[in-house]
Amino acid sequence: MDYQALADLLFPNVTDTPESLEEKYPPRQVPEGAVITRMAPSPTGFVHLGNLVQGLTSERMAHQSGGVLFLRVEDTDAKREVPGAVEVLINTLKHYGIHFDEGATMGGDSGNYGPYRQRERAAIYHVYAKKLVSEGKAYPCFCTEEELSAMREQQEANKETTGYYGQYAVWRDRPMEDVRSQLDAGNPWVLRFRSTGSIENQFKFDDLVKGKLTITENNVDHVLLKSDGIPTYHFAHAVDDHLMRTTHVVRGDEWLPSLPFHIQLFQALGFKLPKYVHIGPLMKMDGTSKRKLSKRKDPELALTYYKSEGFPVEAVYEYIMTLLNSNYEDWRRANPNAPSTDFKFSPKKLNPAGNLFDYAKLTDVSKNEIAKMDADKVYTLLLDWAKEFDPDFGVKLEADPVYAKRILAIGRGGKKPRKDLAVWKDAKPYMGFFYDEYLEKPEFDDRFDKKLIAAALNRFLDSFDLADDSGVWFEKVKAVATEIGFTTDMKAYKADPSAFPGTVADVSTFIRLAVTGKTNSPDLYTVMQILGYDRTVQRIRSALSLLR
Repeated sequence: MDYQALADLLFPNVTDTPESLEEKYPPRQVPEGAVITRMAPSPTGFVHLGNLVQGLTSERMAHQSGGVLFLRVEDTDAKREVPGAVEVLINTLKHYGIHFDEGATMGGDSGNYGPYRQRERAAIYHVYAKKLVSEGKAYPCFCTEEELSAMREQQEANKETTGYYGQYAVWRDRPMEDVRSQLDAGNPWVLRFRSTGSIENQFKFDDLVKGKLTITENNVDHVLLKSDGIPTYHFAHAVDDHLMRTTHVVRGDEWLPSLPFHIQLFQALGFKLPKYVHIGPLMKMDGTSKRKLSKRKDPELALTYYKSEGFPVEAVYEYIMTLLNSNYEDWRRANPNAPSTDFKFSPKKLNPAGNLFDYAKLTDVSKNEIAKMDADKVYTLLLDWAKEFDPDFGVKLEADPVYAKRILAIGRGGKKPRKDLAVWKDAKPYMGFFYDEYLEKPEFDDRFDKKLIAAALNRFLDSFDLADDSGVWFEKVKAVATEIGFTTDMKAYKADPSAFPGTVADVSTFIRLAVTGKTNSPDLYTVMQILGYDRTVQRIRSALSLLR
């Protein structure tokens, strides 16, 4: 077989050469040891937590080494592409702090190593496809879908491994006359890789997460170019990662079965193999067993879920970092105020088996992150969330920023700040009572006589003075308790509860319910200061009308 003649026959219009492409995409000028890596998602419209895990891994490896992170859209599978998915992808990753140095953007491409959308790179792939054919490393296959299905059925009946290999690779060594005849008839063809591997052979491979792996050689003649001339992921990623000068490939370990073929393909193309970082799956407890997070079963897999619930970006970022490196939490305790970028991330500290997603832990991390924010930042982030997910609440927040910030400042700052909010969705239940439209009617405990509750509220109104400091204010609450026969001695009450109808804590609860509609609220004295005298009095009087 004259392989050069076959290459010219299959790719008559390809005049570019690998050498010219090497000149067009030269090695990058980066510091020694710099990591060049990428995110290379498919535009399916679903951006999930695994994308963020891989994205943060890639981002940290690149930027802490003085390297480059780029975004490449792997859109070779047109059937799976969702319109607008690229924009969703870019916006979502940007929201979570994944910033790319180059690659696909909303307005096109940015960078010198593009195009960054694979469907726009067909001409580049054809150059290397022609090279492989000319070297006898690839060949055209004219098998129909019906022929391939029959082949697969025969292999299954024989209990053989399915695939295009060995005696089943019927187009591997066909003469030029057969190829020319098929082309003259206008029959579609795919380009297949000519594998020289054997499943009898194994070799060692070092993955940066999994460690030393024993790999069985690939013996399947996989498809490189589909019948429309668009490459498969396998071929495209090898060409792209070489020309874009990728040094490290970060991806999920579901790609491990493809690794033998990818290694073989890089060798056939004469490319230096990048280092691989195969990340284990995210899992969750399902009863007493673990399982992978599922798109169908688990809403928390989608990144849009965290935005709609109102998890701050900082919280999601912090939590993911605890998953990626087990020593991150110790570092954070020692460096509570340092930016997370100061942490020395290492892919070798990733859990080879994957990580257990813990929603409760994420919530705790989020509470801590929000507690560290000042009222101005909380207001800004909360307002952004509310405008999108609770517009009515957003209107109220925006109508009086000073008022909203006074509310959000309660218990904020100091060594032990309040941790009332885990997500922005918690904000309205927490602070909604400050807005009259959201105030709920109080429901007083049936254990106490309505007349007794009314007496407490009336006596409090008689002495209420907004000018009182918190100490004087509470002394007046204690005085009300004493006047209606309640005790202010909590130890005495615990020793003999039957000796008193209630305590000063119960009186405080009566007042709290009247003013806020809740048994739990921020500091009641501060609440009244923010509401003001008239609104506080009006609310207590409204509560009294319910007790008649």
